[in-house]
Amino acid sequence: MSKTTRLTMAQALSGWLAVQRVEVDGIEMPYFAGIWAIFGHGNVAGIGEALAEMEDVLPTFRGHNEQGMAHAAIAFAKASRRQRAMACTTSIGPGATNMVTAAALAHVNRLPVLFLPGDVYASRRPDPVLQQIEDFADATISANDCFRPVSRYFDRITRPEQILDALPRAMGVLTDPALCGPVTLALCQDVQAEAYDYPEDFFSPRVWRQRRPRPDRAEFDGLVDAIRDAKAPLIVAGGGVLYSGAEAELAALASATGIPVAETQAGKGALPWNHPQALGSIGVTGTSAANAAAEAADLIVGVGTRLQDFTTGSRTLFAGKRLIQVNIAAPDAIKQGAEAVVGDAREVLEGVAEAIGGWQVDAAWRDANERAVAEWNAAWDVATASGPALPSDAQVIGAVWRQADEDATVVCAAGGLPGELHKLWRSHRPGGYHVEYGFSCMGYEVAGGLGVKMADPARDVYVMVGDGSYLMLNSELATSVMLGHKITVVLLDNRGYGCINRLQQGTGGRPFNNLLVDTAHEMLPDIDFAAHARSLGAAAEKVSGIAELEAALVRARQSAKSYVIVIDTDPMITTEAGGHWWDVAVPEVSTRAEVRAARRDYETRIDGERK
Repeated sequence: MSKTTRLTMAQALSGWLAVQRVEVDGIEMPYFAGIWAIFGHGNVAGIGEALAEMEDVLPTFRGHNEQGMAHAAIAFAKASRRQRAMACTTSIGPGATNMVTAAALAHVNRLPVLFLPGDVYASRRPDPVLQQIEDFADATISANDCFRPVSRYFDRITRPEQILDALPRAMGVLTDPALCGPVTLALCQDVQAEAYDYPEDFFSPRVWRQRRPRPDRAEFDGLVDAIRDAKAPLIVAGGGVLYSGAEAELAALASATGIPVAETQAGKGALPWNHPQALGSIGVTGTSAANAAAEAADLIVGVGTRLQDFTTGSRTLFAGKRLIQVNIAAPDAIKQGAEAVVGDAREVLEGVAEAIGGWQVDAAWRDANERAVAEWNAAWDVATASGPALPSDAQVIGAVWRQADEDATVVCAAGGLPGELHKLWRSHRPGGYHVEYGFSCMGYEVAGGLGVKMADPARDVYVMVGDGSYLMLNSELATSVMLGHKITVVLLDNRGYGCINRLQQGTGGRPFNNLLVDTAHEMLPDIDFAAHARSLGAAAEKVSGIAELEAALVRARQSAKSYVIVIDTDPMITTEAGGHWWDVAVPEVSTRAEVRAARRDYETRIDGERK
């Protein structure tokens, strides 16, 4: 018989997490870089006590908001290219449900994070306990069932021995490139404290390595033949290129063949911005060069993209084109009528480069794209040039880009900024662009910046955030100060939700409830964001205009702690060059002539969507 050791379930869980290993660039290291925790009655006596004994091998970080700390954990995983992750534990009730939004974000973006919310008593002895949800028709329901649709794997631990099976299954999901996403293990609070005789070999270190499946031969040969037959091929690089570590293979293939490359939000940075075949961003927030190439292409090869509507222009940009999808997840590979090539991006790109030999695109296709890039670069100069008026988002982006070094990372998530950044930020290398635009979650930015900094402390991290997102969730700014992880926050104050205000008017609506001036109010708040940031422990200042911003950015780089720069911006200006149509449904019936006109235009456009 194997030897056993008697531990509580919480002690066994934390001990098991601490010995999970991963190999990154040939170096073995812990898979879990730590666990975020806000303790309450549902976890402080169980997992809290266990973590206190593991501090040297499994660091515990205290957050200020459960959603915020989960965002930091998710950003850490993304910045680590899904090779490492963090866990998050909360009490029962609001502490747990505060993380549901973050779970949805991780699910949409296919990012690994382990959620360990406290749960009700498995024994039901003291029911109903504080914060317990009671369903009169189903006694097995708890608030944590909210995690089910936003978790790749969900389990409720009602017996201490169940973790012997649940934990390896959880790690199998977290480390699988096709299944990757959030895992929730709801921990009944009485079970956390219950003891069991666990086999000692359960706690033996295990190394998890990235799986790289090669494609089916017929699918692969079909891809190579399609490229050879194409007159105007285009590669669309998604996040899977970066998670596979395939950027060198992509660059080599593009250079050897002349095939142009456009990038999704998640794939941005797969090629340096000045690579000869780089067209920049594609889709609704795409460059004019990339979108012109998509419209003229006769073959589109998606690599590691899930074909979100912003990428495809709501299925109009690729309509009528031959579409091949290279993806490690079969459900993504077959989307929108695509011909599937299921496999690891690096394996596929490396294989294509070898199989295709000396084939190159027609000179006319190469020349057309070079001209389009030159035109886009001229438009970029115009959009980012400073002027005397209230600055635009684009002008602020230009200033931050000029002051940031090539190793810096820009972080953003929601509003108009992600669209402008997708078009205008010029990535020098992978990891320099970190924008959460799968869930487009307001409030991710500051916490996400902290997670990025924790993943790579040597990089400068610039968080670009609007006043709306900052007001929604800013508490992890204090955490960044507390942990000594400096981030620079550039807060663009356009006094409301400028992006949605523009969308509202673009669909025929009148300005209503988006900019503060268009809301129901007795008086408008004069919010001193710099003073607020200083109250959280950061250094902060407010500037006026682009020249003052650039000078403040120099001071921020010299600061030893997190630094916030506030600047007023114009809510109405957006970059005119580039872009593509986006399907936002317009009412069929309205008393406004502007809405009726927008509906007529909408009906014309949806006829062009790829069915």
